[in-house]
Formats: sequence, structure tokens, C-alpha cells
Amino acid sequence: MSKVSITERNNKRWKMNKKFSSKRNKLKDLTKNKALTMEERFQATVKLAKLPRNSASIRYRNRCAITGRPRGYYRKLGVSRIAVRDLTAESQIPGMIKSSW
Repeated sequence: MSKVSITERNNKRWKMNKKFSSKRNKLKDLTKNKALTMEERFQATVKLAKLPRNSASIRYRNRCAITGRPRGYYRKLGVSRIAVRDLTAESQIPGMIKSSW
């Protein structure tokens, strides 16, 4: 189980990412636009740098919804490999059964 402060920090980053994503994407498009002058592209880069650092999507970390574990994360299920194993053993995930041979 991860610390509550770490998961809350990650949730804060997710919210900031959603809030600033449209503005950040517009500025990124301006910086990559070759039709604009170098000065306009530079101004867009400066505005992009002034946005909060935690609003970048790369700062968000996928974590298990149950335990908060950052490693071994299954995107399709939203939980870690350990939680998948426990949920499968309890028959909580439809169509998944514990293998035995």
C-alpha cells in the first residue's frame, strides 16, 4: 500500500493535466508550426514554459486503484499485477480464472 500523500499528489497532477491540456496542446502546435516566424514560435515556447510543471501529462504516473502500486500496472484493468492475482482468485474479474495444470 502506497502512502496517501503520494497518491494524492498523483491525483493533483491528473487534475492539472486535464485543466491545462487544451492550452498546452495549442502552444505545442504553435511551437511546431514552421509557417510562423521564429519570434512567434519562441513566444509560444516561453508561454509553455510558464505553465505549471505538474500540468504536463508525462508527470502523471499510472497507479493501481486498489493498492496505489506504481509498478506492474495493467492499463486495461487499472490495477497492479498483484491485485489482478487476488481478484482473479476471488473470481471478481469476469472471464479470468486462475490457471492450474
